Amino acid sequence: MKFFRYLFIGTIFGITLAKAEVISWFRIYEMFKFQSFHMYGVIGSAVVLGIIVIQIIKRNKLKSIDGDRIIIAPKQFSWARYLIGGSIFGLGWALTGACPGPMFILLGNGVGVILVVIASAVLGTYVYGKIRHKLPH
Repeated sequence: MKFFRYLFIGTIFGITLAKAEVISWFRIYEMFKFQSFHMYGVIGSAVVLGIIVIQIIKRNKLKSIDGDRIIIAPKQFSWARYLIGGSIFGLGWALTGACPGPMFILLGNGVGVILVVIASAVLGTYVYGKIRHKLPH
């Protein structure tokens, strides 16, 4: 029962993304071919909303649901890290037609083949965890 609220919010989020066609392979394909503003509008509004929420959290020193203060650590900037990581993420997104969140929404919508992508993402995360100490950060 403790995690019901997260399941509820995740379900509402999944329905919203499905209805907004964010999980549509065709919409993603249009985006990568620069034929439609739809996905850029969704991503851009998410970025703007994220910036606003982060500033509200920092300026008001907000606390989490558990009562702990939310501390957002500063990130070290590195061109190579963002170019390589972003390229790998973008290629995976272009090849599969889904980024991590929508993968689970596609599974919930009955696209069973996405299990291969989810398994590959979990395996990739595991491998990264094992070799992380050897990579430049």
